[in-house]
Amino acid sequence: MTFTAEQDALRDSVRKLLDREADPWPGLCEQIGVAALAVPERFGGLGAGTAELQVVAEELGRVLADVPFLGSAVLAVHALLATGDDDACERLLPRLAEGVVGAVAWTDADGRWNAPACDASESTASETTVDGEAHYVLHGDEAEILLVLAGDSLYEVTDAPRVRTAAMDETRRLARVTFDRTPARLIGPVDVGALRDVACAVLAAEQAGAAAQAFELTVEYSKQRHQFGRPIGGFQALKHRMADLHVLVETARSAAYAAPESSRLAAVAKVHCSEALATVAGEMIQLHGGIAITWEHPAHRYFKRAHGAAHLFGSPGDHLGRVRPPLS
Repeated sequence: MTFTAEQDALRDSVRKLLDREADPWPGLCEQIGVAALAVPERFGGLGAGTAELQVVAEELGRVLADVPFLGSAVLAVHALLATGDDDACERLLPRLAEGVVGAVAWTDADGRWNAPACDASESTASETTVDGEAHYVLHGDEAEILLVLAGDSLYEVTDAPRVRTAAMDETRRLARVTFDRTPARLIGPVDVGALRDVACAVLAAEQAGAAAQAFELTVEYSKQRHQFGRPIGGFQALKHRMADLHVLVETARSAAYAAPESSRLAAVAKVHCSEALATVAGEMIQLHGGIAITWEHPAHRYFKRAHGAAHLFGSPGDHLGRVRPPLS
């Protein structure tokens, strides 16, 4: 797994900005251009690939940044590009590239991402309406550009009732959006499976970044905390546990960056990175002891992110069927 000089520079720039900015989204868009990464140059973007999106996602995952990168710069942009509608892309992508927040309403309350939760129908010869209720909409309550998947097509909706929903992971902004014969503008057909694969690949990189940071914090703490007159990290049993966690983090990173190669590898990354982050976050709490369950320590935030991210775009169990070959 190697990176280009440009990708290393991108990683370094994102990390430095996240270290100094309390509200990083404006700086990420204006100074680095992360919102424009996936937007083709002809629509005012940078024309970067999935690997660059993953580099940014990995850094955002390390600090659990609450920014609309995944829902807007990844999901909304790729949904528009998937339709092949140049008129809609010319109208909406330049705004998304500038950092305007977009959101895609997709799944139902049960979190089934293999089929959209909403339906579209033609109310008149010239008007289409959308009905249904979409849940777990990333930054849906603050999005200026609201897109909805209905059937096998993407629609643009001017406005719809939406409310931010409470979530265990307070660093992930989710919303519920309700459509009741809501006028909608057809953009074009979308391959939902391919769109989910891109989302899983970028999410996997974010999970790998969160796992790496949780592991690094745990290793550092094991060097500081003393028991029986020595650092706890010096005990062989804990060394073995740390070694196992290191393997999980490195294999998660490898799986994440291999995910764009095929749909099956995207499923592999979703399964493995979800389980890796959950394991590392759980061990982080165990190895920190009582301090890990205090509100002031970040360990509980990584644990909550692990739980929430595991179910985003489908649980590991949902994707496992795509990993295993069918039994004859």
